[in-house]
Amino acid sequence: CDLKEDGIRGRRACRTPSRTEAGVELLSKYSSHLPLVESRFFSPNRPTGIFFTWYDSFTGVPVCQQNLSLEKASVLFNMAALYSQIGTRSNRQSAAGLEEAISSFQKAAGILNHLKETYTHIPSYDMSPAMLSMLIRLMLAQAQECLFEKTALPGVRNHFSSLMKMAQEAAKVSEIYDQVHQSMIQMPIKDHVPFFWSTMSQVKTNHYRSMAHYFVASALLDHELNPRDDEDQQEKTLSQVYDKFPEGCSPMDILKKKEERDRIGKAHIRRAILGHEEALRIYSLCHNLNKLDALQDILRASHQRSLNKYSESENEEEPDGFVLPSPAKTEHRAEMEFPAAAKVKVTDFFHKLGPVSVFSAKQRWTAPRTVRCRPEDRDVGFTLKGESPVQVVSLDPLCPAAADGLKEGDYIVAVGDTDCKWMSVGDVMRLLKDVDEEGIDIQVVSLMDSNPPMPTKSATFSGNLPKTYSMICLAHNDQDKSSKSRKVAKKSSFLSWGLKNKLKSASTLSLPTADHSGALPWNKPRPTFPSSSPYNDGALY
Repeated sequence: CDLKEDGIRGRRACRTPSRTEAGVELLSKYSSHLPLVESRFFSPNRPTGIFFTWYDSFTGVPVCQQNLSLEKASVLFNMAALYSQIGTRSNRQSAAGLEEAISSFQKAAGILNHLKETYTHIPSYDMSPAMLSMLIRLMLAQAQECLFEKTALPGVRNHFSSLMKMAQEAAKVSEIYDQVHQSMIQMPIKDHVPFFWSTMSQVKTNHYRSMAHYFVASALLDHELNPRDDEDQQEKTLSQVYDKFPEGCSPMDILKKKEERDRIGKAHIRRAILGHEEALRIYSLCHNLNKLDALQDILRASHQRSLNKYSESENEEEPDGFVLPSPAKTEHRAEMEFPAAAKVKVTDFFHKLGPVSVFSAKQRWTAPRTVRCRPEDRDVGFTLKGESPVQVVSLDPLCPAAADGLKEGDYIVAVGDTDCKWMSVGDVMRLLKDVDEEGIDIQVVSLMDSNPPMPTKSATFSGNLPKTYSMICLAHNDQDKSSKSRKVAKKSSFLSWGLKNKLKSASTLSLPTADHSGALPWNKPRPTFPSSSPYNDGALY
């Protein structure tokens, strides 16, 4: 009961987790419990009547299902949301804070990707494949942006190779944010994503692309190829920055010819200015972004820096076939990461019910019944097999336990006052071997047929039972059961077993109701069992 209360409190706490690793751990524990609960109580063949309700994070529309998959998927989605919030709150002015932010955004992307690949039919719109794909790109874009900030944190050296490296990193950030923006403006995502999300991604696309142009321009305008410089290294660096060069122009021409170097460098700085102006224009169109004064300060400072660089050089025409910096050769790439914290070992709330591989919702069990076990010549009359729980095999039909209702195939769940669902064969036999002549009570359960056979359409009925079945019941003689002189049949039939164990209605529950009009088809769904049915008495097992 204490563990069940812990589980209930855990689910309530999952509604409002803290935006820290402790909140992620809380969701992880609850998520790890769900498969265990599902195995115990959620049959794949029968509805449970338990409904799970969650609200779409974008539309606010409630989604309600009896399927536990909605619960598991929603918890994973919230874990990804928590990681994104942890990344956003990290101190990005320090190396440790940037590392935390990068890891958090990558973990958020990993969880969302796992959600996309595992749960393919969740009705909530925020977990649709298209929306999850967009959110994965968004998480990776923010992680890539933090990687750029980590590279620039110590300061950017005014060196040719360092400036070209920063240009590539900035171009990569711009490329991913452009992919995010393209995803956000597609239908039906466009109708549900907040407008300032798509606006922000567009602003960052232009901002980081302009920064890439600025770094390339600085490398070309501020540095000339000197005899002491490594020509091969600079040529390789410049070749990696571009996917292609204008026709009739080679990397060495740009490096060695000052006029060509200046012309392309000034073209880059003009592109940087235009990009910064576009970012500021888009920023001004969104009311929510206008509240972010820090963002406006960054955009304006970057724009002014490019203007200052442009004013240092003379105005020249842009070369034909001008190409953009390529993000293909970046050294740092954001990757999806599935966090180990998402899978934690937990204690099964319902451990006392026995091994989940046996006592699961896939099986149907009778209620525990008591059988008196009396040894004769130190022989209890049966043998046991299996691990926990042990199963009765090779039952002597004339032994006292068989006369009291024990059957082959029964599982022993208790010996006297000792619960033995988790005991091995040796442990149970040790409990039985020292039993005196008075015997000991054992508790057993029997596996019920999940899909009892249906009679054929040609069967005739008598009192809601096929005549063949009712004749078997009538021919059953309880007095003959106690006679030890006759030879007992190998096994009792399902129906006679039900009578012998006082489950007389069990043989009729799975049969269809007779329709004297003949209009009821045989393939009609079976009626719901009454609450007083012996099937429900064993529902715990």
